[in-house]
Amino acid sequence: MKKKVYFKTFGCRTNLYDSQVMMSSLKEYDVTEDESEADVVVINSCTVTNGADSHVRSYISHVEKSNGAKIFLTGCGAHTKGESLLAAGRVAGVFGQSEKVKIDEMLNKEEPFYEPGDLNHIDESVVDDFIGKSRAFIKIQEGCNFRCSYCIIPYVRGDARSMDEEKILEQIIRLARNGFGEFILTGTNVGSYGQSSDSSIASLMKKISQIRGVRRIRLGSVEPIQISDEFKEILDEPWLERHLHIALQHTSPQMLKFMNRRNVYKKDRELFELLSSKGFAIGTDFITGHPGESSALWEEAMKNVKELPLTHLHAFTYSKRDGTPSATMKPEVSGDVAKERLHELESIVKDKNFIFRKSFKGELDVLIESQKDDFFIGYDQHFNKIMVRSDEDLLGNWININNYEVEEESNYGRV
Repeated sequence: MKKKVYFKTFGCRTNLYDSQVMMSSLKEYDVTEDESEADVVVINSCTVTNGADSHVRSYISHVEKSNGAKIFLTGCGAHTKGESLLAAGRVAGVFGQSEKVKIDEMLNKEEPFYEPGDLNHIDESVVDDFIGKSRAFIKIQEGCNFRCSYCIIPYVRGDARSMDEEKILEQIIRLARNGFGEFILTGTNVGSYGQSSDSSIASLMKKISQIRGVRRIRLGSVEPIQISDEFKEILDEPWLERHLHIALQHTSPQMLKFMNRRNVYKKDRELFELLSSKGFAIGTDFITGHPGESSALWEEAMKNVKELPLTHLHAFTYSKRDGTPSATMKPEVSGDVAKERLHELESIVKDKNFIFRKSFKGELDVLIESQKDDFFIGYDQHFNKIMVRSDEDLLGNWININNYEVEEESNYGRV
């Protein structure tokens, strides 16, 4: 009988994709979705914040106390915390993202090992199924050429490089044949796709849309400057999800300079207003408490946030990462102040999302992804969650909902 492997994935959609590559590459082991059955646990880690590192360490402690499975570490944390965890005997082995297709070889090693891999690696894997998922994550690029002052990711993922277009299209053709209709394009810096060739993110999406079975295409986070004129030409296409996640990180012009960001608030606002006029829900990333964020700059930022047509938010308090320029910047902002600012920001965007959902009177196009208690749970074309009651099994199905109630925490419907 084959040993069973449980994959625990932290962090971004790129990690979700990498975990699926590892699952698909396994030949000598079986994948289990039940952690208690596992003989081996592979932790695909995130290291974007100190909190992310803490979550990984806490999970290792949990596995150690529970079923005593053999633990292996991969992902971004392999480069920052892998050696120390290995030296402490907390994990049996550490390997980088470029080694994931050799997963059997990694798990078969008897002696402790540290193999960080190659940060210039370009993924050539083709995944034709996503275990336990209704939608498919497609990694189209790796790495980032930006050097935002607070960010460790370019140092653990490398410079930007794009996956082969034919490989991407082949993968989507296979997945569409297997019944997947929604595709989420992911990577470290998705909008940089094709920058070293004659392609672009907009050109790639047009080709994907022509594949039979593709119903909806969603992007991971893109930068404001990556919404080019060519990209604007596809904004009215029916296959493009009516939600875009555009990373701002801040709305104070001075803070953007401290962060070594490439976006300019005035242009950001013009872009967001254009997207809003076309009916898009708009999400963003935001960091509170970065060094130099004075009370005056924070007040300026919140005034600007209130002016933006935001509906979704991925925000977190600043986390010092050794080796980044921000780590030595002064003055620092206390953790309590950063948390207060985070909660203020979250409250503003939550209210904006509620207003957006109440004002939308159209039909919701929903992919049902999960089930909990008496509800089927899905996301509509604006990436808003809806809780659906039904006497039929809706899991994995597309449904259209006209009659639904808008509550503060979610939409509710019945079919």
